Amino acid sequence: MMRKQFYFLIAILVMTGLNLYGQQALQRPADIVSPEVREDHTVTFRFMAPDAREVKISGDWMPSQSWIPGKELMVRDEKGLWTYTTAALPSDLYGYSFSVDGLKSTDPNNVYLIRDVASVTNVFIVKGDKGDLYSVNKVQHGSVTRRWYDSPGNEMQRRVTIYTPAGYETSKAKYPVLYLLHGMGGDEEAWIALGRTSQILDNLIAQGKAKPMIVVMTNGNVAQEAAPGESSMGLYKPTMQLPNTMDGKFEETFPDVIKFIESNYRVKAEKSGRAIAGLSMGGYHSLHISRYYPNMFDYVGLFSAAIIPNDKATSKVYENLDKSLAQQNANGYKLYWIGIGKADFLFKNVTDYRAKLDGIGMKYTYRESEGGHTWTNWRVYLSEFVPLLFN
Repeated sequence: MMRKQFYFLIAILVMTGLNLYGQQALQRPADIVSPEVREDHTVTFRFMAPDAREVKISGDWMPSQSWIPGKELMVRDEKGLWTYTTAALPSDLYGYSFSVDGLKSTDPNNVYLIRDVASVTNVFIVKGDKGDLYSVNKVQHGSVTRRWYDSPGNEMQRRVTIYTPAGYETSKAKYPVLYLLHGMGGDEEAWIALGRTSQILDNLIAQGKAKPMIVVMTNGNVAQEAAPGESSMGLYKPTMQLPNTMDGKFEETFPDVIKFIESNYRVKAEKSGRAIAGLSMGGYHSLHISRYYPNMFDYVGLFSAAIIPNDKATSKVYENLDKSLAQQNANGYKLYWIGIGKADFLFKNVTDYRAKLDGIGMKYTYRESEGGHTWTNWRVYLSEFVPLLFN
């Protein structure tokens, strides 16, 4: 009898606990929505921090000073919820972070994050124009794979990200290839994540504005097998200070990449079927690869490109700059495209380089935009460059 009473008491306690838990769940405050993107293109951010003395938000839509984005104070309510609402923002993809009493924080209510070198920021999209191009829409989608290839020139296996357009797997056709190169501190993940390459290509191809093509996104740091955390080096903090940066080694060994692609994919393995483009350091690589191998590419894109090697770069790649440019010009090409922001710290370098091209009669297409050395510009440059290829 005592045992039955004991079990009955336990059952009552369990049921009471479940009932109390249910009541607590019903009484929990609604989930915080952050960011809230409205139809009028204003965006509200929310951050719960009852004990914080000050919370600021930093976003790449704010005016910046040099490399540092601007910051704005958020407003606290009586419960400790901090809020901030923007003015109407142009359609685009934006990154942001919080600063809580001076300590940088991501948004705990936004799971969408992108790594840029060693920084991680939340992102959101305002649709209506460029934002639509950077979004996943109801169109046919290509595939994105990470492959490992042998690089005899670097004495290692290396990782590359490859976009193949919708229909590639079931087609027997041969496709042209765009080799797309990242900037200093980036890797083979940069263009596919920060650059929204697969979304841009899917949407432009679906709209009939771009030819179906393969896009090969390399790792331009020849000291690395792959992006941080994706190689035998393990989980280490990314850095921009890597051996062999812009010293010619990447340019010298670039044929290893082309050999892998043309041996493993159905591609148009001739000059008219190859394009190369890149941002910043990747623009530098594109410039020097295309003139060092002056009959390899019919299409070249320089996005906010670095131009002149530093004094420590003694590679044979950088010898006879003027002569190799003249040879590239004589061989002929279909497009030489240069884009730069008016506030970019490389603006003068690019201006001087254009003067050099003018001096030898080398034709190019020039795109000058607002803003500086930012992904906001580079995504635009890619979306304008791609429709000009392989026509």
